[in-house]
Amino acid sequence: MEPPLPLLGVSLVLLCSAGLTRSLTITSVDQSMFEKAQGEKVTLPCTFELSEEDIGPLDIEWVLIPADNQKKEEIIIMYAVDRVYNHYYAGLTGRMQFTNLDPRSGDGSLDILNLKASDTGTYQCKVKKAPGVQSKKMQLTVLVKPARTKCSIEGSQEIGKDVTLKCVSQEGSPLLSYDWRRVSGTQNLPATSVLNKNTGELLLKNASREYSGTYNCVATNRVGTDECSVQLNVTPPVNTAGIITGAIIGTLLGLSVLCSIIFCFCKKHREKKYEKEVHHDIREDVPPPKSRSSTARSYIGSNRSSLGSMSPSNMEGYTKTPYSQVPSEDFERAPAQNPAFAPSKVAAPNLSRMGAVPVMIPAQSKDGSIV
Repeated sequence: MEPPLPLLGVSLVLLCSAGLTRSLTITSVDQSMFEKAQGEKVTLPCTFELSEEDIGPLDIEWVLIPADNQKKEEIIIMYAVDRVYNHYYAGLTGRMQFTNLDPRSGDGSLDILNLKASDTGTYQCKVKKAPGVQSKKMQLTVLVKPARTKCSIEGSQEIGKDVTLKCVSQEGSPLLSYDWRRVSGTQNLPATSVLNKNTGELLLKNASREYSGTYNCVATNRVGTDECSVQLNVTPPVNTAGIITGAIIGTLLGLSVLCSIIFCFCKKHREKKYEKEVHHDIREDVPPPKSRSSTARSYIGSNRSSLGSMSPSNMEGYTKTPYSQVPSEDFERAPAQNPAFAPSKVAAPNLSRMGAVPVMIPAQSKDGSIV
């Protein structure tokens, strides 16, 4: 019994569709994992072959598959209807492009420039040309090279002491490995050295003068290396007693100088204060200026005391002196016209001690008669 014609037609279509699906193939199947250093460029291959049976429009798209299966795939770049669309994924904008400017030639590979650590992930290339569809997944890992590696010395660099050389990279993807080597002298590490490649520490036990020299550390991971150097100088033990003694002597000298400065300053200050006080006392002892009346009274009293010690023979000179005139302030100075007579300035108490005898002189009027 022959099958109905409609059923035979459906079977032929299905067979033809299965054959056409197998006709589109992706030929770049050699490598599926890539490791690159940050800042470098990577080419994710996606070459394909078409057959004459693939008659639909050619579509090529690259997607990023998230590590979380619950999240959706993100389209990175796409070629469709003879055009390139590369604005879907902001994280790679300006850093990605098709390797071949015309993907219709059978090359849909993707170039990613200036790689970053965040570019690590699973990428998938899909090629569609109805009725054929093929895809391929690739794993990209972006590693950071070791960088900013620093060397240091921990411990006393004295003979007989243990010294540790340290090496640490501030940047770099794991796993980092450290290696030390000596670049001066014998270029071999000391026999007592212990190296830890994971931490970068090199322990030198019981250091001797022969351990002195330049040591170099190299930090390495799968994508690069970085290095640094340090100078080790092993010396005899320091004389701590001498240092302490010198410090004490220096301190005492400094204190003595400071005390001398303070003493001189205080002495100078006291001298200035004494000068001010003496000057003030002198000004207080100066008597006030005499007035004309007091000067006259002083002059008359002095003449009377002097007259008491005079003999009658000397009275003529005194009687001729008019009492109506009041002496001026300059009277105390010796007169220049009469050098033969100078009134005595000796006070009455002093005259008594000198043996003078007071004499009563009767007063006289202006006409010469005794009153």
